[in-house]
Amino acid sequence: MKITSAEFTTGVANIRQLPKEPYKEVAFLGRSNVGKSSLINKLLNRKALARSSSDPGKTRELNYYLVNKMFYFVDLPGYGYAKVPEQIRSSWGKLIEQYLKGRENLSLVVQLIDSRHEPTELDLMMVGWLEYYEIPFVVVMTKSDKLPRSKMPMYVKNAKAAYARFSFCRDVIPFSSITGEGKPELFGMIARHITAAD
Repeated sequence: MKITSAEFTTGVANIRQLPKEPYKEVAFLGRSNVGKSSLINKLLNRKALARSSSDPGKTRELNYYLVNKMFYFVDLPGYGYAKVPEQIRSSWGKLIEQYLKGRENLSLVVQLIDSRHEPTELDLMMVGWLEYYEIPFVVVMTKSDKLPRSKMPMYVKNAKAAYARFSFCRDVIPFSSITGEGKPELFGMIARHITAAD
């Protein structure tokens, strides 16, 4: 798939503000600072379309990007940042859950984890939601360029083992926003889901 256009369209803070167009959606989910903005920019061949906040955990909206005027990338708020007050964490957690639970346009979730670390309890809780709501997802191991090449197979094997019990997990893909590793595999996965018949 060739990217011919990509633009930010809206930030959604309330579930009632979701776009009405019938475009399919691919959502990106992960902890704060896991590299979501960098991954989205790499996929879309843009340098600063998706912007990361200098204050982790600050983004509280679902950010919509219209791609090729055919489908949406949806950047979900990062989770798990300790300095954010509990009341705020709870409110945007509810927004994410409402979106995952009820969004019929959602075709695939890209769950990001840091390749240098084991999946956290929060990471596994999030994919537990996806499993419960029967939403296909792919696990992307970000920042793979920061690991020695010789150790990557072991890290991928461990990640696959951690997610093996989830029947809606479609794959585990190492990814680097620096080198582009994993970009063809991830885009292939995305293309298959947005072109699949309902």
